[in-house]
Amino acid sequence: MTSDIVMALLVTMILTVLATPIYIRGMRSLQFGQQVREDGPALHAVKAGTPTMGGVIFIPAAVLVALILAGPSTALYAAFLVTLGCGLIGFLDDFGKIARSRSLGLKARSKLAGEAIITALLVIILHYSGLYSTILEVPFFGFTIDLGFLYPLFLFLVISAASNSVNLTDGIDGLASGVSFIALAAFMFVAYGAELFTVMLFCAALAGGCLGFLLFNRYPARVFMGDTGSLALGGAFAAIAVLVKAELFLIIIGGVFVLEALSVIIQVTWFRLTGRRVLLMSPLHHHFEMKGWSEWRVVGTFWGVSIIFALAGVLAYNP
Repeated sequence: MTSDIVMALLVTMILTVLATPIYIRGMRSLQFGQQVREDGPALHAVKAGTPTMGGVIFIPAAVLVALILAGPSTALYAAFLVTLGCGLIGFLDDFGKIARSRSLGLKARSKLAGEAIITALLVIILHYSGLYSTILEVPFFGFTIDLGFLYPLFLFLVISAASNSVNLTDGIDGLASGVSFIALAAFMFVAYGAELFTVMLFCAALAGGCLGFLLFNRYPARVFMGDTGSLALGGAFAAIAVLVKAELFLIIIGGVFVLEALSVIIQVTWFRLTGRRVLLMSPLHHHFEMKGWSEWRVVGTFWGVSIIFALAGVLAYNP
């Protein structure tokens, strides 16, 4: 099993490293580039036109490698459903931005509708495969909660929150891909504790994809993962957490994603109430950019914080 884990990580990483330069050239020839938000940091204007939708490289590669190495598995099919479903929503969002030459793609209600469909299909798969459980373990406190009939609604919130949190984190070069790699490494240990080795393989394959993609996504980025990649990764985190019954541990292991999402919620809410801003700019990584931090410093700091969160989540998990 250890050799399969290493193989999954290395093969996906190599496939991503080999395919990404070809993808970058193709996207440049088609002039399919990133649309930069007008209210973002002025320094990001130079990123306009950078090839995007890079998630189409490493997400399918990870799914394919995990499927080949693990073979048929209901748990994997459930993970694939959520990952590829959220990735499809992201792809439609990215394509809409490129086609309309603006930084806004799908409307929020369209994304929520897609996530609701994905949740319903996931509930069906889990129910008929015997993997459905409405019980949640509360980190650090050692007791459980049974959500009963509210569990499907909770699943929808987990999928929506996870996918959008990763999407918000993907705002500067190498941040989302690096933090995702760290969180996936942590979930590999959690899946090992839960004795779900097929889920371990999927985590390893995705981690390899993130690592390979990071070589081209680090500052200065030659390609962005786009919503195609970030929403897919968020969906993958949600599915993995559900399968290993560590839904609430996702809040800890994905602590950086949570902080990024909370920074936006706090900023918007406080501004609407008072007309003033808590941060210089949200999400949180932009606040530090506006304070004069370099992208490398922001990303390095957030990676360090992510490692602390990941360790805390793994240590707290008690299968």
